[in-house]
Amino acid sequence: MADAQIKCITKSDPNGGHEHIVAVGGNDWYWTKEQVIESIDAKTNTFHVRDPRTGKVAYVGVVRVSGHAAYIRTHADGIWTDNLLSLPACGPRK
Repeated sequence: MADAQIKCITKSDPNGGHEHIVAVGGNDWYWTKEQVIESIDAKTNTFHVRDPRTGKVAYVGVVRVSGHAAYIRTHADGIWTDNLLSLPACGPRK
């Protein structure tokens, strides 16, 4: 299992929350939200965000709310956090 650091996000609505994240990226990779969810569910990879100031890590989990599409969000110390939303937008994809 690989552990990947997420460094940027792409949202369908720039002002939207976690539910609007459609893809995430790292140093040399870019995955859709669906690919990340599938990988987390299959336990083939883990994903995290690292706070640049403190170095603290928050891992990404899958949130499932009845009647809504699954989405990804970070959690640290058992609490859902907003670390993904603090990341910059990913640049254009080739």
